[in-house]
Amino acid sequence: MTAAVPGTLIGSGRNADVYDLTDGRVLRRYRDGRDQERVGAEALIMTRARASGVPVPEVFDVSGADIVMERAAGPTMLDVLGSRPWTLRAQARELARLHGLVHAVPLSGLPELTALPGWTGPADGDVLLHRDLHPQNVILTGRGPMIIDWEGAARGPAIADVGLTWVIIGFSDIPWPRVKAAVMRTFQAAFTRAFLHAAGPLDETWRTTAVRMRLTDPNLLPSEAARLRKLAGAASQPDDDASRT
Repeated sequence: MTAAVPGTLIGSGRNADVYDLTDGRVLRRYRDGRDQERVGAEALIMTRARASGVPVPEVFDVSGADIVMERAAGPTMLDVLGSRPWTLRAQARELARLHGLVHAVPLSGLPELTALPGWTGPADGDVLLHRDLHPQNVILTGRGPMIIDWEGAARGPAIADVGLTWVIIGFSDIPWPRVKAAVMRTFQAAFTRAFLHAAGPLDETWRTTAVRMRLTDPNLLPSEAARLRKLAGAASQPDDDASRT
């Protein structure tokens, strides 16, 4: 039986829809019918992050595949970049600052947080990771930025979060049909460089790791997956000097 539509649809991501409940709240509903335990874990992470000073919408209720939370009203950071491209460097610095806030959340209150897949130890640090912290997941409200979409949160080294943001902002398709592809890619590259300047550095090992992690995302568009496979293949090839030794 299909669940009743709770309100006006105001947004859709790659695996969830967001409905306006008209009273300053929204309902985020996963389309895959995931169990309440998994959704509840996401809500708990959001609540603990908010309590630690991370700008996160307040969570009010969890039921099945639904989370009822505070509405973050405003444009996304990506929307602002599209309409005010001269703010590129300032937005990149803000994105890096938000990473720092997330990574400062104490893990002591999140004992059930899973480890980053493929990560084998704390040598590079052990912090809260968002794993999807990019301009479409930052809402610029009248009270400041808010970070949304916490379903992929995990624990691991902070540089992994930086790497995943780098690969997302640098190689994903951007929904700006009115902008010519060449102009869009140039702007995308400039923003990616500005973000790494503020949040990096990111060495080749972590760049390769980030690409491989991103390729495991089942929500990747075919064009994005092809782009990343090409990038991963290029990274695995020896350079000219090495091939001649």
